[in-house]
Amino acid sequence: MKILLTGKNGQVGWELAQSLAPLGEVMACDRSALDLANPDRITAVIRDTRPDIIVNAAAYTAVDKAESEPDLAHAINAEAPRVLAGEAKKLGALLVHYSTDYVFDGNKAGAYTEEDTPNPVNVYGQSKLAGEIAIQSSGCRHLIFRTSWVYGPRGANFLLTMLRLGKEREELQVVDDQLGAPTSSRMIAEATTHTLRKDSSGGLFHLAAAGRTSWCGFARKIFETAGLKTRVVPIASAQYRTAAKRPINSALDCEKLRQTFGFTPPNWESEVEKCLDTINGRQKVRDPE
Repeated sequence: MKILLTGKNGQVGWELAQSLAPLGEVMACDRSALDLANPDRITAVIRDTRPDIIVNAAAYTAVDKAESEPDLAHAINAEAPRVLAGEAKKLGALLVHYSTDYVFDGNKAGAYTEEDTPNPVNVYGQSKLAGEIAIQSSGCRHLIFRTSWVYGPRGANFLLTMLRLGKEREELQVVDDQLGAPTSSRMIAEATTHTLRKDSSGGLFHLAAAGRTSWCGFARKIFETAGLKTRVVPIASAQYRTAAKRPINSALDCEKLRQTFGFTPPNWESEVEKCLDTINGRQKVRDPE
């Protein structure tokens, strides 16, 4: 089986390059080999490699910057998935794609299910929703995973930022009124591989760690696990202005994933501990071959 992977140097793509290897030949591409902002390049690579599975782990993820770069965000998060889906349809290939909790407005009290109506409140969420719709409308075989608050031992993410700031400062103010589930890149990769081993007609699924916390709670768990004494002061979203509005609640219900594929996401707290073990060398950081 031939698997074409985009975004191999990203947080999720890096983990996927390793976890997918037992399933077949993985052709992992970085931006220089496959730039999602270039539709002609997407088409050329797919037609040249003729994969059985396309795993799109590349995306425009700069949530605040997207407010000033909407065209680029939509080119990568919406137009590129449309092209990928069209080529997958022609080949009869399966397209695996990752979306976000930010397709929701955050007004629901409980966790969002796949049946809830999306209503993104920022450009990033709008672009990701447009990508979902493009794939679903194409008629290609697909698996779309909505995930949330992604972090890992490499790249740019909240956990690594907190570790850096926690070593530099005695006190940090962190937003405490936005709720979601921190989800590790490794868990996303492992869940993806697990689902691809199963026989499924595909569809849209929520994929996030179990439980729910705030950014403040996430930061406290990071410092506690890392043995840092940094004080975390909770603040409201209104006290931390950002270019893009964030949903107050973006927790995802993953019951459909469990029932369909038999994959039960672990608790977010245990995943933070595993990630910090990796960073501290107690677990090997897996490098793709």
